[in-house]
Amino acid sequence: MPGTMNGADGPRSPRGEETDGVTVAPGVHIPATELQLSAIAGGGPGGQHVNRSATRVVLQWNVRATRALRAEQRERVLEKLASRLDSDGALRIVAGEYRSQLQNRRAALERLRQLVARALVVPRARKATTPTFGSVQERLSTKRQRAETKRQRRRPLDD
Repeated sequence: MPGTMNGADGPRSPRGEETDGVTVAPGVHIPATELQLSAIAGGGPGGQHVNRSATRVVLQWNVRATRALRAEQRERVLEKLASRLDSDGALRIVAGEYRSQLQNRRAALERLRQLVARALVVPRARKATTPTFGSVQERLSTKRQRAETKRQRRRPLDD
């Protein structure tokens, strides 16, 4: 029955959507208690529907106050998403591309998942390499040929 606790499935809202939060990556789960979802009136064309219904969804998540991330993960997310955070460290995502509040809520949660997952990726350290003997010889040979070509283009010296 919708709206009840399904033992293994976790809590669900009356419409059947998950309400336990967002799983970003293995071992990283943002609980629903840390997410602030609110609906506002959408803008743009749409006539009476857009004027009467609050289908646009605003999702806020405070990165500084979250307990979902370890300290090093929090620092990485704060650094990577610094341009998107407000002065309190909150990430704000607005989704209003659909006419349905439910679809916009799902879009906002998915956008949050993608942003945080991308921010958590640790780039592979660059391994310094040395050029091969053959590539060094080829570079020097090409350099000598180019110098010779330029030398031959010069005006001859008068004796």
